[in-house]
Amino acid sequence: MKRTALYDQHLDSGARMVEFAGYEMPVQYPLGVMKEHLWVRENAGLFDVSHMGQVILKSENVKTALEQILPVDVLDLPVGMQRYGMFTTAEGGITDDLMFANWGDDVFMVVNAACKEQDISYLKSSLGECDIEVIEDRALLAIQGPKARDAFSRLIPDAATMIFMQSLKFDWQGVEIWVSCSGYTGEDGYEVSVPNDKANDFAKALLAFEEVEWIGLGARDSLRLEAGLCLYGHDIDTNTTPIEASLTWAIQKVRRLGGERAGGFPGADVILPQFTDKPKKKRVGYLVEGRAPVREGVEIIDSEGEVQGVVTSGGFSPTLSQPIVMASVSTESLSNEKPLFASVRGKRIPLKQVPMPFVPSRYFRG
Repeated sequence: MKRTALYDQHLDSGARMVEFAGYEMPVQYPLGVMKEHLWVRENAGLFDVSHMGQVILKSENVKTALEQILPVDVLDLPVGMQRYGMFTTAEGGITDDLMFANWGDDVFMVVNAACKEQDISYLKSSLGECDIEVIEDRALLAIQGPKARDAFSRLIPDAATMIFMQSLKFDWQGVEIWVSCSGYTGEDGYEVSVPNDKANDFAKALLAFEEVEWIGLGARDSLRLEAGLCLYGHDIDTNTTPIEASLTWAIQKVRRLGGERAGGFPGADVILPQFTDKPKKKRVGYLVEGRAPVREGVEIIDSEGEVQGVVTSGGFSPTLSQPIVMASVSTESLSNEKPLFASVRGKRIPLKQVPMPFVPSRYFRG
């Protein structure tokens, strides 16, 4: 298995390591998943996400080329800002979701760890004359939580005024770091690309602040679930369109039917009509009655016992102190508003549909 530049520091911090996307990664620290989760909601948590794929795309027409493979508005994204996107198939499914930033002449992209090899191959085969630089010598850290901005700006003062989805470059101790005001928890914070040989020093500088603690993949998953954010391979996949995944907000009007640059991306003929013609299924959120967590793969049934969907992500919400789930459910059952249940070992557990995110997001928009 591969190891990130911060591997030894994780061991020194008492992390329990597990295999994830081909890497040995920290799933939790001595605090434990529950306390780590609550720490992020109240203070500032530091995550090692160096297993993610970092790519720089360069060419004169890179943004036009990207609109041929992404269903989102690339051309109008301001310099110094980033946007959520996804790769789609000819059938309208999703092969990965990603973040990309407009750095002027270049585009910086971060893709999921488990998909990065196929994503890089896809970019190389699809973008023709674009120069695709795969970044192998940088770590990626995320600092998240209501105290993250104050802690981070003690190291990088100019980052204090960054707004949600801004992406800028700064100097730290003579090296260039790449900072985006974003994350995967619903909290304010930053994601930071730093050279491998400076990654440990940078992490230690942040951890020296009383409000900052290492946080593992376990709490990262429960935090993103509370934030109503999709996990690729679970809530979204090649059998799920962006509309079925409730990601309509991610496809800007300019790329929709009637827009100035409508369509032109893989699966457009399947995806775009779903804005007006309801798809057969949709990702929704539920509160679960009782205390027992309902896990991924559990069937959603109606009062007659007919299967209406399946849980795509589920677990106990430390913030709400109750189980929550995201599920892919038939739109017919959603529209008739009949009671739905999670079917767990023959028991029917009542579900209450609620808007997502389950816990309000606290992104800093200025």
